[in-house]
Amino acid sequence: MLKSLHLSSFTATSAIGRGLLETLDALRQRRSGLLPCTFDTVDLKTYTGEVPGVDAVRLRPPLAAFDCRNNRLAQLALEQDGFATAVKAAVERYGASRVGVFIGTSTAGILQTELAYRRRDPVTGALPPDFNYRGTHSTFSVADFTSHYFDLTGPAVVVSSACSSSAKVFSSARRMLAAGFIDAAVVGGVDSLCLTTLYGFNSLGLLSGQACRPFDANRNGISIGEAAAFALLERLPEPLDADAVLLLGVGESSDAYHISSPHPEGLGARMAMQDALKMAGLRPADIDYINLHGTATQSNDDAEGKAVLALFGSQTPCSSTKGATGHTLGAAGGLEAVICALALQNNLLPAGLNTEHLDPKLNLNYLMTNREQPLSHVLSNSFGFGGTNCSLVFGRAK
Repeated sequence: MLKSLHLSSFTATSAIGRGLLETLDALRQRRSGLLPCTFDTVDLKTYTGEVPGVDAVRLRPPLAAFDCRNNRLAQLALEQDGFATAVKAAVERYGASRVGVFIGTSTAGILQTELAYRRRDPVTGALPPDFNYRGTHSTFSVADFTSHYFDLTGPAVVVSSACSSSAKVFSSARRMLAAGFIDAAVVGGVDSLCLTTLYGFNSLGLLSGQACRPFDANRNGISIGEAAAFALLERLPEPLDADAVLLLGVGESSDAYHISSPHPEGLGARMAMQDALKMAGLRPADIDYINLHGTATQSNDDAEGKAVLALFGSQTPCSSTKGATGHTLGAAGGLEAVICALALQNNLLPAGLNTEHLDPKLNLNYLMTNREQPLSHVLSNSFGFGGTNCSLVFGRAK
Protein backbone atom coordinates (compact mmCIF):
# COMPACT_ATOMS: atom_id res chain seq x y z
CA MET A 1 0.00 0.00 0.00
CA LEU A 2 1.41 3.40 -1.02
CA LYS A 3 2.07 5.69 1.90
CA SER A 4 5.09 7.95 1.77
CA LEU A 5 6.12 9.87 -1.33
CA HIS A 6 9.35 11.67 -2.11
CA LEU A 7 9.45 15.40 -2.87
CA SER A 8 12.37 14.93 -5.23
CA SER A 9 12.39 18.60 -6.23
CA PHE A 10 10.45 21.67 -5.13
CA THR A 11 10.41 25.41 -5.59
CA ALA A 12 8.40 28.51 -4.65
CA THR A 13 8.11 32.09 -5.81
CA SER A 14 6.15 34.64 -3.81
CA ALA A 15 6.40 38.18 -2.46
CA ILE A 16 9.27 37.10 -0.20
CA GLY A 17 11.44 35.76 -2.97
CA ARG A 18 12.08 33.91 -6.20
CA GLY A 19 13.18 30.39 -5.45
CA LEU A 20 14.29 28.58 -2.32
CA LEU A 21 17.35 30.62 -1.35
CA GLU A 22 15.50 33.94 -1.34
CA THR A 23 12.51 32.38 0.41
CA LEU A 24 14.66 30.81 3.12
CA ASP A 25 16.61 34.03 3.61
CA ALA A 26 13.37 35.99 4.06
CA LEU A 27 12.13 33.48 6.64
CA ARG A 28 15.41 33.63 8.53
CA GLN A 29 15.52 37.43 8.44
CA ARG A 30 11.81 37.65 9.32
CA ARG A 31 11.25 39.79 6.25
CA SER A 32 7.70 40.37 5.02
CA GLY A 33 6.76 40.90 1.39
CA LEU A 34 3.58 42.80 2.24
CA LEU A 35 3.38 46.41 1.04
CA PRO A 36 0.61 49.00 0.54
CA CYS A 37 -1.39 47.95 -2.50
CA THR A 38 -0.37 49.60 -5.78
CA PHE A 39 -1.63 46.83 -8.07
CA ASP A 40 -3.10 47.94 -11.39
CA THR A 41 -6.01 50.37 -10.84
CA VAL A 42 -6.96 49.11 -7.38
CA ASP A 43 -8.06 51.88 -5.03
CA LEU A 44 -8.22 50.14 -1.66
CA LYS A 45 -6.49 50.80 1.64
CA THR A 46 -4.91 47.39 2.04
CA TYR A 47 -1.62 45.52 1.78
CA THR A 48 -0.72 42.95 -0.87
CA GLY A 49 2.07 40.47 -1.46
CA GLU A 50 2.90 41.18 -5.10
CA VAL A 51 5.65 39.30 -6.96
CA PRO A 52 7.90 41.80 -8.80
CA GLY A 53 8.71 41.26 -12.45
CA VAL A 54 5.79 39.05 -13.47
CA ASP A 55 4.77 41.36 -16.32
CA ALA A 56 8.27 41.11 -17.78
CA VAL A 57 8.08 37.32 -18.16
CA ARG A 58 7.75 36.17 -21.77
CA LEU A 59 6.25 32.82 -22.71
CA ARG A 60 7.76 30.86 -25.57
CA PRO A 61 5.98 31.54 -28.91
CA PRO A 62 4.30 28.08 -29.00
CA LEU A 63 2.73 28.91 -25.63
CA ALA A 64 1.41 32.35 -26.65
CA ALA A 65 -2.23 31.24 -26.31
CA PHE A 66 -1.63 30.84 -22.56
CA ASP A 67 -0.26 34.34 -22.01
CA CYS A 68 -1.70 35.86 -18.82
CA ARG A 69 -0.38 36.93 -15.42
CA ASN A 70 -1.18 33.57 -13.82
CA ASN A 71 0.74 31.53 -16.36
CA ARG A 72 3.63 33.99 -16.44
CA LEU A 73 3.89 33.60 -12.67
CA ALA A 74 3.78 29.82 -13.12
CA GLN A 75 6.64 29.93 -15.63
CA LEU A 76 8.67 32.21 -13.38
CA ALA A 77 8.46 29.60 -10.63
CA LEU A 78 9.02 26.58 -12.88
CA GLU A 79 12.36 28.04 -13.93
CA GLN A 80 13.76 28.37 -10.38
CA ASP A 81 15.88 25.89 -8.40
CA GLY A 82 16.45 23.52 -11.31
CA PHE A 83 12.84 22.39 -11.07
CA ALA A 84 12.21 22.30 -14.84
CA THR A 85 15.36 20.22 -15.27
CA ALA A 86 14.16 17.76 -12.62
CA VAL A 87 10.79 17.36 -14.36
CA LYS A 88 12.46 16.81 -17.73
CA ALA A 89 14.65 14.12 -16.15
CA ALA A 90 11.51 12.45 -14.78
CA VAL A 91 10.00 12.48 -18.26
CA GLU A 92 13.11 10.75 -19.57
CA ARG A 93 12.84 8.09 -16.84
CA TYR A 94 9.13 7.39 -17.07
CA GLY A 95 7.83 8.80 -20.35
CA ALA A 96 5.65 11.84 -21.08
CA SER A 97 2.42 9.91 -20.47
CA ARG A 98 3.51 8.74 -17.01
CA VAL A 99 4.02 12.18 -15.46
CA GLY A 100 0.84 13.85 -14.23
CA VAL A 101 0.08 17.50 -13.49
CA PHE A 102 -2.01 18.48 -10.46
CA ILE A 103 -2.33 22.20 -9.74
CA GLY A 104 -4.52 24.22 -7.40
CA THR A 105 -5.80 27.69 -8.26
CA SER A 106 -8.71 29.92 -7.43
CA THR A 107 -8.17 33.10 -9.43
CA ALA A 108 -6.72 31.40 -12.52
CA GLY A 109 -6.43 34.09 -15.20
CA ILE A 110 -9.31 36.33 -14.14
CA LEU A 111 -7.15 39.41 -14.63
CA GLN A 112 -6.95 38.67 -18.36
CA THR A 113 -10.74 38.92 -18.64
CA GLU A 114 -10.73 42.11 -16.59
CA LEU A 115 -8.23 43.59 -19.03
CA ALA A 116 -10.28 42.37 -21.99
CA TYR A 117 -13.40 44.07 -20.64
CA ARG A 118 -11.59 47.39 -20.84
CA ARG A 119 -11.22 46.84 -24.58
CA ARG A 120 -14.78 45.81 -25.39
CA ASP A 121 -16.32 47.01 -28.63
CA PRO A 122 -17.99 50.34 -27.76
CA VAL A 123 -21.01 49.51 -29.90
CA THR A 124 -21.63 45.76 -29.45
CA GLY A 125 -19.88 45.23 -26.15
CA ALA A 126 -18.04 42.25 -27.64
CA LEU A 127 -14.77 41.21 -26.09
CA PRO A 128 -11.68 41.79 -28.27
CA PRO A 129 -10.95 39.04 -30.81
CA ASP A 130 -7.52 38.31 -29.35
CA PHE A 131 -9.01 37.36 -25.96
CA ASN A 132 -8.53 33.63 -25.32
CA TYR A 133 -10.72 32.49 -22.43
CA ARG A 134 -9.68 28.84 -22.63
CA GLY A 135 -5.96 29.53 -22.57
CA THR A 136 -5.99 32.26 -19.95
CA HIS A 137 -9.06 32.73 -17.73
CA SER A 138 -10.21 29.09 -17.63
CA THR A 139 -9.48 27.38 -14.33
CA PHE A 140 -7.84 24.52 -16.25
CA SER A 141 -5.51 26.93 -18.05
CA VAL A 142 -2.59 26.64 -15.62
CA ALA A 143 -2.51 22.83 -15.74
CA ASP A 144 -2.84 22.89 -19.51
CA PHE A 145 -0.01 25.42 -19.71
CA THR A 146 2.22 23.34 -17.44
CA SER A 147 1.56 20.19 -19.46
CA HIS A 148 2.43 22.01 -22.69
CA TYR A 149 5.50 23.60 -21.10
CA PHE A 150 6.94 20.13 -20.46
CA ASP A 151 5.29 18.38 -23.45
CA LEU A 152 3.50 16.03 -21.08
CA THR A 153 0.66 13.75 -22.17
CA GLY A 154 -0.29 12.28 -18.79
CA PRO A 155 -3.29 13.22 -16.63
CA ALA A 156 -3.71 16.95 -16.01
CA VAL A 157 -5.97 18.11 -13.20
CA VAL A 158 -6.87 21.40 -11.57
CA VAL A 159 -8.31 21.53 -8.08
CA SER A 160 -10.21 24.71 -7.27
CA SER A 161 -11.48 24.38 -3.71
CA ALA A 162 -10.68 27.91 -2.59
CA CYS A 163 -7.81 28.15 -0.10
CA SER A 164 -7.24 24.40 0.24
CA SER A 165 -6.74 23.94 -3.53
CA SER A 166 -2.99 23.37 -3.71
CA ALA A 167 -2.92 21.22 -0.58
CA LYS A 168 -5.55 18.90 -2.02
CA VAL A 169 -3.50 18.34 -5.18
CA PHE A 170 -1.06 16.29 -3.08
CA SER A 171 -3.92 13.94 -2.29
CA SER A 172 -5.10 13.78 -5.91
CA ALA A 173 -1.60 12.97 -7.12
CA ARG A 174 -1.08 10.39 -4.39
CA ARG A 175 -4.23 8.53 -5.46
CA MET A 176 -3.09 8.50 -9.10
CA LEU A 177 0.32 7.16 -8.08
CA ALA A 178 -1.23 4.53 -5.82
CA ALA A 179 -3.54 3.39 -8.63
CA GLY A 180 -0.56 2.97 -10.95
CA PHE A 181 -1.74 5.49 -13.54
CA ILE A 182 1.43 7.58 -13.24
CA ASP A 183 4.99 7.29 -11.92
CA ALA A 184 5.57 10.96 -11.04
CA ALA A 185 3.49 14.07 -10.50
CA VAL A 186 4.06 17.79 -10.81
CA VAL A 187 1.96 19.21 -7.99
CA GLY A 188 1.56 22.79 -6.87
CA GLY A 189 -0.47 25.95 -6.81
CA VAL A 190 -0.60 29.21 -8.71
CA ASP A 191 -2.71 32.26 -7.92
CA SER A 192 -2.13 35.81 -9.07
CA LEU A 193 -3.50 39.19 -8.11
CA CYS A 194 -6.62 40.48 -9.83
CA LEU A 195 -9.27 43.10 -9.16
CA THR A 196 -12.08 40.57 -8.69
CA THR A 197 -10.33 38.99 -5.73
CA LEU A 198 -9.28 42.23 -4.07
CA TYR A 199 -12.63 43.96 -4.40
CA GLY A 200 -14.48 40.72 -3.66
CA PHE A 201 -12.77 40.16 -0.33
CA ASN A 202 -13.18 43.87 0.42
CA SER A 203 -16.94 43.55 -0.13
CA LEU A 204 -16.96 40.71 2.43
CA GLY A 205 -15.24 43.01 4.93
CA LEU A 206 -12.26 40.63 5.12
CA LEU A 207 -9.39 42.87 3.94
CA SER A 208 -7.15 44.43 6.56
CA GLY A 209 -6.00 48.01 6.18
CA GLN A 210 -2.53 46.99 7.36
CA ALA A 211 -0.25 43.99 6.97
CA CYS A 212 -2.21 41.03 8.31
CA ARG A 213 -1.68 39.89 11.92
CA PRO A 214 -2.49 36.19 12.31
CA PHE A 215 -3.66 35.15 15.77
CA ASP A 216 -3.30 38.68 17.12
CA ALA A 217 -6.01 39.70 19.56
CA ASN A 218 -6.72 42.70 17.32
CA ARG A 219 -6.49 40.91 13.95
CA ASN A 220 -8.91 42.40 11.46
CA GLY A 221 -8.53 40.68 8.11
CA ILE A 222 -6.33 39.22 5.41
CA SER A 223 -3.65 40.60 3.14
CA ILE A 224 -3.89 39.03 -0.32
CA GLY A 225 -0.74 37.77 -1.96
CA GLU A 226 0.21 35.87 -5.10
CA ALA A 227 2.52 32.91 -5.52
CA ALA A 228 3.47 29.87 -7.53
CA ALA A 229 4.89 26.77 -5.87
CA PHE A 230 5.65 23.32 -7.26
CA ALA A 231 6.91 19.94 -6.12
CA LEU A 232 7.80 16.79 -8.01
CA LEU A 233 6.31 13.74 -6.27
CA GLU A 234 7.77 10.30 -6.87
CA ARG A 235 7.85 6.94 -5.13
CA LEU A 236 10.66 6.48 -2.62
CA PRO A 237 14.02 5.80 -4.29
CA GLU A 238 16.75 3.57 -2.94
CA PRO A 239 18.99 4.69 -1.41
CA LEU A 240 17.17 7.67 0.10
CA ASP A 241 19.16 10.72 1.18
CA ALA A 242 18.83 11.44 4.90
CA ASP A 243 17.72 15.03 4.22
CA ALA A 244 15.06 13.99 1.70
CA VAL A 245 11.60 15.43 2.37
CA LEU A 246 8.69 12.99 2.34
CA LEU A 247 4.94 13.40 2.16
CA LEU A 248 3.84 11.11 4.99
CA GLY A 249 0.15 11.81 5.40
CA VAL A 250 -2.83 13.61 3.92
CA GLY A 251 -6.12 14.37 5.63
CA GLU A 252 -9.17 15.84 3.92
CA SER A 253 -12.59 16.80 5.23
CA SER A 254 -15.62 18.80 4.21
CA ASP A 255 -17.71 20.03 7.10
CA ALA A 256 -19.88 22.20 4.78
CA TYR A 257 -20.82 24.37 7.74
CA HIS A 258 -21.20 27.63 5.79
CA ILE A 259 -20.26 29.01 2.39
CA SER A 260 -17.71 31.46 3.81
CA SER A 261 -17.41 30.84 7.56
CA PRO A 262 -15.64 27.92 9.23
CA HIS A 263 -17.27 25.63 11.75
CA PRO A 264 -16.97 27.65 15.00
CA GLU A 265 -15.29 24.78 16.86
CA GLY A 266 -13.04 23.86 13.93
CA LEU A 267 -14.71 20.49 13.37
CA GLY A 268 -13.55 20.02 9.78
CA ALA A 269 -10.06 21.29 10.58
CA ARG A 270 -9.71 18.79 13.42
CA MET A 271 -10.93 15.92 11.22
CA ALA A 272 -8.41 16.77 8.50
CA MET A 273 -5.52 16.92 10.97
CA GLN A 274 -6.55 13.64 12.60
CA ASP A 275 -6.74 11.85 9.25
CA ALA A 276 -3.34 13.20 8.17
CA LEU A 277 -1.78 11.91 11.39
CA LYS A 278 -3.50 8.54 10.98
CA MET A 279 -2.16 8.07 7.46
CA ALA A 280 1.33 9.04 8.61
CA GLY A 281 1.14 6.64 11.55
CA LEU A 282 1.94 9.44 13.98
CA ARG A 283 0.58 10.78 17.24
CA PRO A 284 0.01 14.51 17.88
CA ALA A 285 3.10 14.53 20.10
CA ASP A 286 5.23 13.47 17.10
CA ILE A 287 4.61 16.77 15.29
CA ASP A 288 7.43 19.25 15.86
CA TYR A 289 5.85 22.27 14.15
CA ILE A 290 2.49 23.26 12.65
CA ASN A 291 2.23 25.71 9.77
CA LEU A 292 -1.20 27.13 10.55
CA HIS A 293 -3.67 28.23 7.91
CA GLY A 294 -3.79 31.44 9.96
CA THR A 295 -5.57 33.93 7.71
CA ALA A 296 -5.80 36.69 10.37
CA THR A 297 -9.58 36.95 10.31
CA GLN A 298 -11.30 36.68 13.67
CA SER A 299 -13.42 33.62 12.85
CA ASN A 300 -10.85 31.57 10.92
CA ASP A 301 -8.04 31.90 13.45
CA ASP A 302 -10.45 31.27 16.30
CA ALA A 303 -11.80 28.06 14.74
CA GLU A 304 -8.38 26.75 13.77
CA GLY A 305 -6.94 27.62 17.17
CA LYS A 306 -9.69 25.62 18.92
CA ALA A 307 -9.08 22.64 16.64
CA VAL A 308 -5.33 22.70 17.26
CA LEU A 309 -5.77 23.02 21.01
CA ALA A 310 -8.23 20.14 21.07
CA LEU A 311 -5.86 17.82 19.21
CA PHE A 312 -2.36 19.00 20.14
CA GLY A 313 -2.81 20.97 23.34
CA SER A 314 -0.81 24.12 23.94
CA GLN A 315 2.73 22.74 23.60
CA THR A 316 3.32 22.17 19.87
CA PRO A 317 5.12 25.15 18.25
CA CYS A 318 3.09 26.75 15.49
CA SER A 319 2.86 29.87 13.36
CA SER A 320 1.24 31.31 10.26
CA THR A 321 3.61 32.46 7.51
CA LYS A 322 0.89 34.56 5.85
CA GLY A 323 2.22 37.61 7.69
CA ALA A 324 5.20 37.29 5.34
CA THR A 325 3.63 36.13 2.08
CA GLY A 326 0.06 37.29 2.40
CA HIS A 327 -2.79 34.87 1.81
CA THR A 328 -2.03 33.45 -1.61
CA LEU A 329 -5.45 31.76 -1.80
CA GLY A 330 -5.34 28.80 -4.18
CA ALA A 331 -1.54 28.76 -4.04
CA ALA A 332 -1.32 28.85 -0.24
CA GLY A 333 -1.25 25.08 0.32
CA GLY A 334 1.56 24.57 -2.18
CA LEU A 335 3.57 27.55 -0.98
CA GLU A 336 3.32 26.52 2.65
CA ALA A 337 4.18 22.90 1.78
CA VAL A 338 7.45 24.20 0.34
CA ILE A 339 8.00 26.37 3.42
CA CYS A 340 7.53 23.24 5.54
CA ALA A 341 10.06 21.38 3.39
CA LEU A 342 12.56 24.21 3.91
CA ALA A 343 11.84 24.15 7.64
CA LEU A 344 12.60 20.41 7.80
CA GLN A 345 15.82 20.65 5.81
CA ASN A 346 17.10 23.64 7.78
CA ASN A 347 15.74 22.84 11.26
CA LEU A 348 14.01 26.22 11.23
CA LEU A 349 10.72 27.02 12.90
CA PRO A 350 9.64 30.30 11.23
CA ALA A 351 7.99 32.89 13.42
CA GLY A 352 4.75 34.59 12.55
CA LEU A 353 5.16 38.21 11.48
CA ASN A 354 3.22 41.37 12.40
CA THR A 355 1.55 39.72 15.41
CA GLU A 356 2.04 41.83 18.55
CA HIS A 357 -0.51 40.66 21.12
CA LEU A 358 -1.48 37.00 20.92
CA ASP A 359 -5.17 36.29 21.33
CA PRO A 360 -5.44 35.24 25.01
CA LYS A 361 -8.44 33.05 24.19
CA LEU A 362 -6.18 30.79 22.10
CA ASN A 363 -3.47 29.41 24.33
CA LEU A 364 -1.23 28.25 21.48
CA ASN A 365 2.54 27.93 21.47
CA TYR A 366 2.64 30.54 18.73
CA LEU A 367 6.13 31.49 17.62
CA MET A 368 6.85 35.20 17.90
CA THR A 369 10.55 34.71 17.11
CA ASN A 370 12.34 32.15 14.96
CA ARG A 371 13.50 28.98 16.61
CA GLU A 372 16.13 26.50 15.49
CA GLN A 373 15.86 22.89 16.60
CA PRO A 374 15.94 19.43 14.99
CA LEU A 375 12.73 18.71 13.12
CA SER A 376 11.39 15.30 12.11
CA HIS A 377 7.71 15.89 11.33
CA VAL A 378 5.70 19.00 10.47
CA LEU A 379 2.03 19.58 9.71
CA SER A 380 0.63 22.12 7.25
CA ASN A 381 -3.00 23.26 7.34
CA SER A 382 -5.09 24.65 4.47
CA PHE A 383 -8.77 25.39 4.98
CA GLY A 384 -11.09 26.87 2.35
CA PHE A 385 -14.49 28.44 1.91
CA GLY A 386 -17.37 25.97 2.14
CA GLY A 387 -15.56 23.90 4.76
CA THR A 388 -13.16 22.21 2.36
CA ASN A 389 -10.14 21.31 4.47
CA CYS A 390 -6.78 19.63 3.95
CA SER A 391 -3.83 18.88 6.23
CA LEU A 392 -0.46 17.53 5.10
CA VAL A 393 2.23 15.82 7.16
CA PHE A 394 5.82 16.05 5.94
CA GLY A 395 8.92 14.44 7.37
CA ARG A 396 12.65 14.02 6.87
CA ALA A 397 13.76 10.64 5.60
CA LYS A 398 16.10 10.00 8.52
